[in-house]
Amino acid sequence: MTATLERTAPARPQQTPRSVRAVQYVVLVGVAAVFLGPLYWLLTTSLKAADEIYQAPPEWWPSALTWENFGLAWHAAPFDMFFLNSTVTTVAGTALKVANAVLTAYAFVYLRFPFKNVLFMGVLGAMMVPGHVTLLPNYLTVASLGWINTYAGLIIPGIGSAFATFLMRQHFLTLPREVTDAASADGAGHLRTLWQVVLPMSRPMLITVLVITAVEEWNQFVWPLIVTNTVEMRTLPVGLLLLKDQEGPTNWGTIMAGTALVLAPMLLIFFVAQRWIVGGITAGAVKG
Repeated sequence: MTATLERTAPARPQQTPRSVRAVQYVVLVGVAAVFLGPLYWLLTTSLKAADEIYQAPPEWWPSALTWENFGLAWHAAPFDMFFLNSTVTTVAGTALKVANAVLTAYAFVYLRFPFKNVLFMGVLGAMMVPGHVTLLPNYLTVASLGWINTYAGLIIPGIGSAFATFLMRQHFLTLPREVTDAASADGAGHLRTLWQVVLPMSRPMLITVLVITAVEEWNQFVWPLIVTNTVEMRTLPVGLLLLKDQEGPTNWGTIMAGTALVLAPMLLIFFVAQRWIVGGITAGAVKG
């Protein structure tokens, strides 16, 4: 008696019905319109003449591109100083915050010390505290050190980031331990292991943390508004408020042009680094 085995063809993945795909596309277009619509309106308004901005029905594209709005915005407020202050605080603040997060995350993953889990729970707890809760203690500390209206006062209080530390720590947990053990066996110390082994394998997550931190630093508004008291030390978000107060509630072409100037650097950075961001955000998401 011979037994016959029936070969079953591999099941084909079910195709999504066209009606479902159509609904998905409609939802995606709607979500894109919600997020991109204000940005499109901002850019087109910055390029319109004053009479076109208030037309009813509105003009969706300017009949003639009015680049003068950008010159008016630049000269209406000291944007050169605002750009300098925002660049200094963003570059220095991002570098210090990411370096602090990387070193702290490495210690939580690769070093042994007492109460490590308790301290990490403290880091997680810090993520739950609203930033405005620390405004008064930070201001009193900065004032006692004589850092009001200085770059140190703008940068130093924010160099600790619980969120960046959490992201880096979760990613370091996903790295193969054999690689770091081999580096240790070859005589590499912790700093060499971090610089030559761990960070090269963590490039997507590191770029993601850099971009998120840079955007956060660039968009800081409340703290620079509180800790600076002269126009020469204001940053771009605060400068936009000064521009609006100076131009009034009617000259929206100039105000939108100033806003576009503020948005442009971060949009450029995001478009350059976007291919690393998705992989970086999802890396280590399920690792505890």
